[in-house]
Amino acid sequence: MSAEKKVCLSASKLAKIFGFGSHKTVAVDYVDFNFYEGEVVSIVGESGSGKTTLAKMLLGLINPTEGDIYFQGKKRDISSHRKKKEYWKNIQAIFQDPFSSYNIFNKIDSVLLDCIRMRGGGNFPQAKKVEMMTDACSFVNLKFAELTNKYPFELSGGQMQRLMIARIFLLKPKILLADEPTSMIDACSRATILDYLMKLRDETGMTTIFITHDIGLAYYVSDSVYIMEHGKIVESGPAEDVILRPKAAYTQRLINDVPKIYEEWDLSTV
Repeated sequence: MSAEKKVCLSASKLAKIFGFGSHKTVAVDYVDFNFYEGEVVSIVGESGSGKTTLAKMLLGLINPTEGDIYFQGKKRDISSHRKKKEYWKNIQAIFQDPFSSYNIFNKIDSVLLDCIRMRGGGNFPQAKKVEMMTDACSFVNLKFAELTNKYPFELSGGQMQRLMIARIFLLKPKILLADEPTSMIDACSRATILDYLMKLRDETGMTTIFITHDIGLAYYVSDSVYIMEHGKIVESGPAEDVILRPKAAYTQRLINDVPKIYEEWDLSTV
């Protein structure tokens, strides 16, 4: 990582424990990390590794049991509704299931207008709002004129995921957290969504954090990779070092579980 890069999100001894006594479960086990501005990070692990719980803590959806999260060098404070809304202007998410990511009663116009209002554009003239929504949809190869007055469930899964990226285009957060964003869509849409996310990162300079079980995806898109097992970060570093020269036994097993990952995969098609 370049010396000029600044840390945008970090944690110290971050833990999440569910339950008590003999019934407690340590979902995230006192982890430390530094994510840098403009970096693409992948947090990789199998189901139950703690990666989704970690993502929810980063988003402020659940509170840590112990430890601290720092945003832009300052201890994160989301103790009030106002402070949480301000934080959410800077960190947004795209989730695994596009069908459950929308309020079924809100039309597409409302979804996009909420983003404009969140960025302080509530008093913009209607023509300006339409222009912004049209540009956002065009960024992901959707036509706003064909979407207006429709509901998200009238779109395909791939179109709904692209609409989520159009939201991010309008919001322009400093950090995007993508939790298995391509696992429920077809292979063609998957490649397209990844291309749009990388293009968005290049245009806005936002930090992108992928939560994934797919170590091939992590290798393809990431600057840095963090490997999680049973709530612990067992290995981290530049993607090429972690995946091509793994040190942790768990990382080696993840790679070995994908037969001949290097010889048979053409990662440029992922």
